[in-house]
Amino acid sequence: MTAPVFLVEEDSLTGVFPGTVFPLGGSEGRHAVSVRRLRVGEEIVLTDGDGTGAFGTVAAVEGKDHLEVAVTSVRSEPLPQPRITVVQALPKGDRGELAVETMTETGVDVIVPWSASRCVTQWKGERGLKSLGKWRATAREAGKQSRRLRFPSVADPMTTRQVATLLADAAFAAVLHEEGSTPLATAELPPTGDIVLVVGPEGGVSPEELAAFGEAGAHPYRLGPSVLRTSTAGTAAAALLLGRTGRWG
Repeated sequence: MTAPVFLVEEDSLTGVFPGTVFPLGGSEGRHAVSVRRLRVGEEIVLTDGDGTGAFGTVAAVEGKDHLEVAVTSVRSEPLPQPRITVVQALPKGDRGELAVETMTETGVDVIVPWSASRCVTQWKGERGLKSLGKWRATAREAGKQSRRLRFPSVADPMTTRQVATLLADAAFAAVLHEEGSTPLATAELPPTGDIVLVVGPEGGVSPEELAAFGEAGAHPYRLGPSVLRTSTAGTAAAALLLGRTGRWG
């Protein structure tokens, strides 16, 4: 089994090199000591979630929430190419967190919550901020669980007009739609730049939204013969593209 990953503060790994002893405390230190029960000599990985990872072993454990990590190597991952962004219409209940979790585990780089016209759920006020916080926390936890060094960013919610602007700037843009005439598996993909996929709500993408996205250069594509739920379509599409672009080579 690969070593567990723990998230440290942004820029805290700057200047860390083999031979450095790095202190891990706070909630991550508590999780490492009291939940994972790591002991001296066990392997551990620290990451800033932005592509840098410090690999090492536990050198000392203090109390219930602090340990020292003897760093043996440091690795920085370059930005992946092409980058995959999924615009995710807001699902009902906790299926949004499920979508974020599985897309993070799969390797999606950016997740954009979208308030589509046919979404039963709409994020407003404090409830919206709380839901966004849950998505971001889910991405962090799934990033650690899947041993990623570069966690996906979860953007602020976008309107249809904002999504159209995002699509217009993409190297390749697609709307997942069961009536699309072209399979996503045969689409011509760019080697670099941003690939942006739109996943509609359970009620589907409205004709007005489809028209707006089409004007922005995003055409409808189908995944396969079956219709996937909104909480699983993004993960399935991302897996397909990660394989086709060589990122899953």
